[in-house]
Amino acid sequence: MRVEEAVGRQIARLRAERRMSLTELGEALGRYLDKPWSRQAVHQAERGQRSFTAAELTALALALDTSIPVLFRADDDRIELPAGAVSPEDYRGILLNREPDMPLDGVEELIIALHDIGEVLSRPALARLARIGRVADQVAGPES
Repeated sequence: MRVEEAVGRQIARLRAERRMSLTELGEALGRYLDKPWSRQAVHQAERGQRSFTAAELTALALALDTSIPVLFRADDDRIELPAGAVSPEDYRGILLNREPDMPLDGVEELIIALHDIGEVLSRPALARLARIGRVADQVAGPES
């Protein structure tokens, strides 16, 4: 999937969640840009058929009450760039990388925590301990 398509999918998802029409989003963008986007321009953006300037990405984030990194989130598809594809893992890493002292917003903290929990739960030693715990519970029987 091209990065423009990933952004377009997020625009469509966020617009639908906020129950905005194509026209309403176009008008909201007009408050931040020189002129509003037409219904067709919003539709093209949602279909990944246009590139975005920094000002447009900023206006989209403001109009959709979100952050710019959220606009770039993608499913587990490879992201196509002009010189080649980026793996889903590398793409997610790009969105989460930040300076060490830069605070995380709540969603990023949750994503990182869930990833860390998944890493821990996938360890073979932990799986063996969980099985031992289940067997111990069965042997001990119901608590009185």
